[in-house]
Amino acid sequence: MHNYDSFMKMCIESVLPNNTVLYDDKGNPSIMVRVPKFKISDVIDGGSDDVHPAFIVNNYEVPEIFISKYSNVLINDRACSLPNVNPTTEIARDKAKNACENKGIGWHLMSNAEWAAIALWCKKNGFLPRGNNSFGKDVNYSFECGRITYSYYENDELINGKTATGSGPVSWSHDNTTAGIYDMNGNVWAQISGLRFVEGEIQIIPNNDSAAAIDESFDSPHWKAIRSDGKLISPGGSDTLKIDIESNKIFISKSGKKKIDKWSDSLFGTFDSNLEAPEILKSLALYPADETGYEKQKIWCNNTKERLPWRGGTWDAFENSGVFCLFACYERTHISKWAGFRSSYVKL
Repeated sequence: MHNYDSFMKMCIESVLPNNTVLYDDKGNPSIMVRVPKFKISDVIDGGSDDVHPAFIVNNYEVPEIFISKYSNVLINDRACSLPNVNPTTEIARDKAKNACENKGIGWHLMSNAEWAAIALWCKKNGFLPRGNNSFGKDVNYSFECGRITYSYYENDELINGKTATGSGPVSWSHDNTTAGIYDMNGNVWAQISGLRFVEGEIQIIPNNDSAAAIDESFDSPHWKAIRSDGKLISPGGSDTLKIDIESNKIFISKSGKKKIDKWSDSLFGTFDSNLEAPEILKSLALYPADETGYEKQKIWCNNTKERLPWRGGTWDAFENSGVFCLFACYERTHISKWAGFRSSYVKL
């Protein structure tokens, strides 16, 4: 590491002890937030004392994970977490995954298990971050603004869109401090790894094995379905949990028969009355752990074909943005100006 790099790392860590600067194989810096290992019971009242899935990789517990402090920007096919830049969008999910893995061993596209761990930590600690969900400002706190980096015309009117990474107030960070992870509510959706829906069936990469740059292609053997008792089995079983849509209401059941090839949205927490949500759904932020739900945050889904999810929201989603929001309506090749990505790191 060069002297300048060492100085930069030392400065960041001296001011923000849970932050650090990690360098990839090309020497590109990324500012990361260290998240120490915790148990499910630490973030879910009444939860088990099992370690949260985000801290289990290849059947081994890891002491910490490192999450990009900012939505990433693409530099020479490498994902970088840098402040005050225009976050990269219009990138296909697999290209985003490659841009993270190109950085070296342990680098990966932020997984749903990691995203869920942060979201549940926020809820447990009594603060859900705000953000750019209303054209450059927060919908409920219009005095909270970020620096506009992208705008566009709509009906001859100039519309504000993306804001620079981390340019909003501390209330736009996950822990309401300058040390937190920024922009998990709004600005741009985060494409994530480790979760998908196939013909409505909920499929995951077990624990946080996504951190090991595991194969997540369509035909990968690593995808697992979730049985109604919470056990992981091969996809396609009759007893697996699936997304159903009826009268534009999304719920989870074992049938998966009520399919609709268009967007539908619903509040989280609707479940077939004959089933009880297993803890794994709660730990992965796919089902609320208590009656308070996710503060009216929503899931959008299309339960046909393969759908890869995004989390967090975008600059024009208003109240429909937030750390628990989940959007799963597009196939893996889709490219959108509303969707970006984040890298994470685990020492393997």
